[in-house]
Amino acid sequence: MQTISPVDAHAVDDAYIIDVREADEVARARIDGAVHIPLGELVSRVDEVPRDRTVYLLCAVGGRSAQATQYLAAQGVDAVNIDGGIVGWYRAGLPVTTSAD
Repeated sequence: MQTISPVDAHAVDDAYIIDVREADEVARARIDGAVHIPLGELVSRVDEVPRDRTVYLLCAVGGRSAQATQYLAAQGVDAVNIDGGIVGWYRAGLPVTTSAD
């Protein structure tokens, strides 16, 4: 499984990030521009995932996005897990929009 650090993912121009967390989690904190497809809906919504570019997967700390990455890779998608999820993203000092913003 391919992985990338939050800092390196943030540095990718026009990165296509899919957030696989639940709606209430995304409502509390999100990365602007990320596409929200909860892990439980990924199989039924797989046709929404681009196949012509690398897709980066994000969750809270990396477990659910690792599952999503493995599933999408098995479907032929160039999928990369963002290590540490949004927690790692935030701890790296990268931009996060919170419900207080």
